[in-house]
Amino acid sequence: MKAIHTRSQQRILTLLKTTKKGISAQEIYVELRSLNQNMGLATVYRSLETLKLEGLVQMRRLGNGEALYSLTKQDKHHLTCLQCGTSVTINQCPAHGLEEQLQEKHNFKIFYHTLEFFGLCQKCHSLEG
Repeated sequence: MKAIHTRSQQRILTLLKTTKKGISAQEIYVELRSLNQNMGLATVYRSLETLKLEGLVQMRRLGNGEALYSLTKQDKHHLTCLQCGTSVTINQCPAHGLEEQLQEKHNFKIFYHTLEFFGLCQKCHSLEG
């Protein structure tokens, strides 16, 4: 059964389809306003939460607490520097086998997963001396 989305949810999905990277709720709000698609910030957050619970949107929280949203296309894996905030995408995933085992063992429908390592990038690490 296909979910029926509100106009607000549909606008957010359309915007996320054109975005190549994660985007914050505030950035979604500003972008929609620039496209003359007025929507309150609270509506943006409510719509994102609904889309997340449907498995259509995924959220990634940065080290500074900011949440970034993107379409659920593939699992995301990153190395994130705690000092400068640089985030590097990791293409290989050691967790796919575990994901399949968990789904089967616990009869749990997994939409996506994230794997993130926090530390210092080469630039910040070399500044430590």
